[in-house]
Amino acid sequence: EPSVKICGHLLGITLMGVNSFIHACILYGKWHDWDGTPVDYPPLFYNGIDTFSANLLSDVSDETVAVAKEIVKQRPSVDLSNVSHIYDWYMRCYSDDILDSSDLETAIRTNRAYVGLAHPTKETPDGKYVPDFSFRYITEDIPFGMAVMRGIAEIVGVKTPNMDKVLLWAQQKSDKEYLVDGRLCGKDLRETRAPQKYGITTLDGLLGLEN
Repeated sequence: EPSVKICGHLLGITLMGVNSFIHACILYGKWHDWDGTPVDYPPLFYNGIDTFSANLLSDVSDETVAVAKEIVKQRPSVDLSNVSHIYDWYMRCYSDDILDSSDLETAIRTNRAYVGLAHPTKETPDGKYVPDFSFRYITEDIPFGMAVMRGIAEIVGVKTPNMDKVLLWAQQKSDKEYLVDGRLCGKDLRETRAPQKYGITTLDGLLGLEN
């Protein structure tokens, strides 16, 4: 018979939807202070990550781990053992492809699985490039990923200043409003999959324990 591996609670799987914050943090790190000047070529996305972006990614990952720890603190029966820091995730998933595992930045920069992958861009009439903020890294990963994580954090009372910074920037780039004054209550919340969209505002509600 085929074996079944238990991967923990659905909340843990949600918090480990790492692409939603990997993509957003790398985008933020590259373009948050961009002055609008087109670039000569699309910059490398993963292999071009810098220290600022890697540190931001690590900080956001720390926040998701803190959310998991707080959930377990409040409800010890919930198995969130699969929630780990993003560096540990890379070591688990890409160890054979990483040439330098010294830290998170080098692990991403030297990941052979990412060779040649560039930032989403649009070509200008004169053959240069500008970032494409309509790409799925923002239009999908934010409302269906990071906003969900942020909503869980809000419910359990964990502050996420780094996630908030990236989320506020990303929603501005997509002309959306999810996070307002520190709460997920913006006019476009209905377009997300955040628990607040469904009227879920307590941990028991999130765990399906409320009638």
